[in-house]
Amino acid sequence: MRLFRHRVTIDGELMERLRRHVERAGYASVEEFVRHCLDKEISAGEAADDDMQRERLRGLGYIE
Repeated sequence: MRLFRHRVTIDGELMERLRRHVERAGYASVEEFVRHCLDKEISAGEAADDDMQRERLRGLGYIE
């Protein structure tokens, strides 16, 4: 359920490249592709943060 809609501005050349890629890759829309990319990137960043936090705790001797 969407309560608010956010907008991002993408220049014309990049948008055209996105549209071509979306079509070739089989995504339903540019929005779906962008959502997928952002989710993937954020998840990777969160995993890296978790790893860094574990290493800090390990260095402090809290975990093995």
